[in-house]
Amino acid sequence: MSSILIIAAHPDDEVLGCGGTIVKHSNMGDSIHVAFLADGVFSRLREEKLQENELLRRRKSAKKACKILGVNSVSFEDFPDNRMDTVPLLEIIRSIEKIIDIHKPSIIYTHHSGDVNIDHKTISNAVITACRPQGKYSVKTILNFEVPSSTEWQVHGGGTIFHPNFFEDISETLEKKIKALEVYHEEMRDWPHPRSYKAVKHLANWRGATIGVEAAEAFMLRRHIN
Repeated sequence: MSSILIIAAHPDDEVLGCGGTIVKHSNMGDSIHVAFLADGVFSRLREEKLQENELLRRRKSAKKACKILGVNSVSFEDFPDNRMDTVPLLEIIRSIEKIIDIHKPSIIYTHHSGDVNIDHKTISNAVITACRPQGKYSVKTILNFEVPSSTEWQVHGGGTIFHPNFFEDISETLEKKIKALEVYHEEMRDWPHPRSYKAVKHLANWRGATIGVEAAEAFMLRRHIN
């Protein structure tokens, strides 16, 4: 049994990025932990009462979605939504180091450094620094996932483009991924938005087609220690 850690910016990123893969880890009996670092709401709403209500709603949704996927624990930090670049990077790194120290994961899934979303970029860079291979180092594999409406919106020359080199067959777990995503229905959009149910399914089918299976999730392998 392995300890798996998903470090995500906002509730729904975990499902969009690696929901089918999480289910596979759960089916294998792995211990799965999801850490959300940004509050996910305060950049959208100005009224304090609305912010508090929305924060509670999204955290409740996150716990429900993660339960569907088979996650063992869910934690929340409160870094500012869409403003994580305003926080000293060292603070974020130390927060991630504490989470790693608690769960001692062998595999970490997190954001791609070239995403349009600034929180995704910041977290991706912080994870790499927090995972310096020194001391009692547990992390053997670091994988970056893609998040529709952020990863593919990057343009050539604007940042590192997502070029997947690691794939997970989710033909048998895509249905449960979509079920977990339905918990976040407020965050979903109508087709042809990339964060629509139809687009998410199409992406999974396309990633699957590139490796000869029905559905897959694609990743960029950042480090693997054998």
